Amino acid sequence: MIHYHGTPLTPRTELMKMAGKHFCVPFADARDADWCLAHGQSVMWDNGAFSVWKSGAVIDWNKLYAWLEARLGQPHWAVVPDVINGSIEQNLELIRQWPFHKNVSAVVWHLNEGIDHLFRLIDLGFSKVCFGSTEEYEPVGGPAWERLMYTVFNELDRRGLIGVIWLHALRGLWLAGDIFPFSSGDSTNVARNFKNTNRYVCPERMARRIDAIQCPITWSARPEQRDMFDAA
Repeated sequence: MIHYHGTPLTPRTELMKMAGKHFCVPFADARDADWCLAHGQSVMWDNGAFSVWKSGAVIDWNKLYAWLEARLGQPHWAVVPDVINGSIEQNLELIRQWPFHKNVSAVVWHLNEGIDHLFRLIDLGFSKVCFGSTEEYEPVGGPAWERLMYTVFNELDRRGLIGVIWLHALRGLWLAGDIFPFSSGDSTNVARNFKNTNRYVCPERMARRIDAIQCPITWSARPEQRDMFDAA
């Protein structure tokens, strides 16, 4: 699992201790973008949809495209714009409008869109697929989320896609060490909390402990628990 540490991280002197890490930089607050590009192993460029969902703000996607133009290229990649709680057609239209190569891009599967749509997205041929939770499946790691993940990973395994498709857990870095074979995840845990615990005064020390915990690369089928109303 590649661990993408979210920014911004302040003060800058503390961010500098994180040189050589993988970073997640949100378009909604990109003050650390150029530093991360110059000093990180790789950068995941987040489209800012989660911030929009929480705040009700509006993003001009054309400004995102212009901003990414000089920052997008291997090993760095970007999350294609999406609308959380939007319709499948809304999100497919944003995918159609995306101007960059699929090899440096990740589409988002929202957990309430159904497993069939996940496989439609996989068939589009983007290099990565991000799992984005929705209100029905909060919190990440909770009972409803876990039941769905059993079904999803069982089906991925049946299709021979475990370890073949790059699966990214949005806001899911804490899943490192769990049973689910995610290829990568991101979190703002270090940026938000490194000052709050004396043993983690240094953000790099906190990140190093997180980076040392991995996900498996294989999956063993789990029994699927269906809702009592899910007769189908």
